[in-house]
Order: sequence, then structure tokens, then C-alpha cells
Amino acid sequence: MQPTLEALAAQLSKVILGKDAAIRQSITCLIAGGHLLIEDLPGVGKTTLAHALAISLGLRFSRVQFTSDLLPGDITGVSVFERPSQSGEGGRFVFHAGPIFSNVLLADEVNRATPKTQSALLEAMEEHQVSVDGTTHILPEPFFVIATQNPFHQVGTFPLPESQLDRFLMCVELGYPDQRAERALLEGEDRRVLMRTLPQMFDPAQLVGLQAEVARVHAAPALLDYLQALISASRTSPLFAEGLSPRGGLALLQAARAWALLSHRNHIIPEDVQAVWVAVTNHRLQPAHAEARGAQRELAAQLLASVAIP
Repeated sequence: MQPTLEALAAQLSKVILGKDAAIRQSITCLIAGGHLLIEDLPGVGKTTLAHALAISLGLRFSRVQFTSDLLPGDITGVSVFERPSQSGEGGRFVFHAGPIFSNVLLADEVNRATPKTQSALLEAMEEHQVSVDGTTHILPEPFFVIATQNPFHQVGTFPLPESQLDRFLMCVELGYPDQRAERALLEGEDRRVLMRTLPQMFDPAQLVGLQAEVARVHAAPALLDYLQALISASRTSPLFAEGLSPRGGLALLQAARAWALLSHRNHIIPEDVQAVWVAVTNHRLQPAHAEARGAQRELAAQLLASVAIP
């Protein structure tokens, strides 16, 4: 399976140029069974990466553009009363599924919607189901949310609450391309045209099997000691208002397992934890001082460097 993962990373690198690390982290998140948050300025390729991932994984894809007037029912679906026919049939409420009933939901600019609409994603992300009018509807498997988010300082954004941020396994940034990648982008084919030619590299059953393989990656006691040392350091560090929760620790372990599998190993080494540390923790660890807001990645990297490998 690993050669296919390498081919998947290579295919995505042809669409998103010069961002190999972010692409590998995104693949890691999805094969770990987690939801992905992509945070950066408009126009750097967040939506393109999400769409290319869905196409390459061969999954049913829906996109919702989050705006301030978007309602929860616009995402989950609504029950509509159908009038009885002349034969007397009908006369009941029928549920019309929303775009969330897909394998991959792209929540574009998720922080431009109101908190009420943002909260509509919580049950779906955690339980893989939605409840409408007292009825529970199961979502298809596999199910991923790939959300894009603009920086908090931009006009018209509503910060995601900590409870929803914690549902995202990883948060990655793309940033501006380097000069070489940007030149290739300017001289190359239009990204929208290029994505129409991307081949499907997985089917849903393969992806579910790969997720099961991730769960079997071994974590030795010494590795868990290192992971616990990092978690403990986050809780006592003066850099952060609060440390990692137990769920955050489990997310770190799951992401490290997926990174190890992507690196052709059936066991975790400390470098796997280090590779995913910032992406797993930067949206969970809030700075202790307001002036450090927006510098979570730098602070998370600083904490990582301060903890020795046992």
C-alpha cells in the first residue's frame, strides 16, 4: 500500500507546487481517520489541495461555501412536507439530505459562518451522524471534513470555538510558494484544468483498509514515555494557557502512527512524533499571552525543542 501513498503524494505535488511537507501532513491526517483544517491567506491553494485530495482518493465530494447567512439546515439537510397525491399517497415529511452526506465535505472558509452554523458540524465530525427533527441519520463511510480557514485578523471571521478546533486532528498551513515553485505555477497549466485530469488512486474500501493498518502500527513503551513527556510539558509550560487534553494526546499518537506508515514503517520512532507535533498541537495550544496570538506554531516548535528524547 505504501507505494500507492507515495504516488498519491507525488500526484498532489503536481497540483500544489513546492508544498511537499503540507501534502504529506494532509495525507497523514486522512489515513489516520481525522479531519483536516487548512489555515492560510486566501489564494494560496487551500481549496485546490482539498479538492485534489478528494479526487485522488476517489471519494464522493461536496463543497459548502461558508458565509454569514448560512444556516445549519443548509449543511445537514431538512425535512420537507410532501403533499398527498391524488391516490392518497404521501402527506408526510421527507428528509432531503444536505451536502454533508458525502465522503469528503469541503467546508470552505469555515470561520466566516456564525457559531450556530459552525456547531452543526460538531456531531457529524465526532459521531459521523446528524440529527434532524429528532431523527438520526448515519453518514457514509469513510467521512472526512476538510475545512479551510482564513487568518483571524481578516474582516468578517468568527473564531472557531476550542471544542470544534479539537475535532480537527491536524491543522496545516501552505504559505506562499518559493520563487521556483511560483515560476512553475505561472508557466504551467491552469490548476482547474489539471485537476480534471487527475486519476483516482484509491477506492473507499482501500482507504478503510489503510486506516485499519494505521491502527496496527506499534508504539513501544519508550515511545509512549516521550509522548507523555511532551504532553506533560505542554501542561506546565508558561507559554500556553492550557496544555494538551487526553484527546489531544490520543490525536498525537494516531497522527504519529499514520506518519510512520507513510514512511514505510510498522512502528513509531520519535521522529514521527516530531514530524506531526506542530500540525497536531498548534490549534489546540492557546498562548498564555494575548500578544502571542497567531504565533502558536512557533511556540509549539519551541516546546518540542525543549523536551529531550528519553
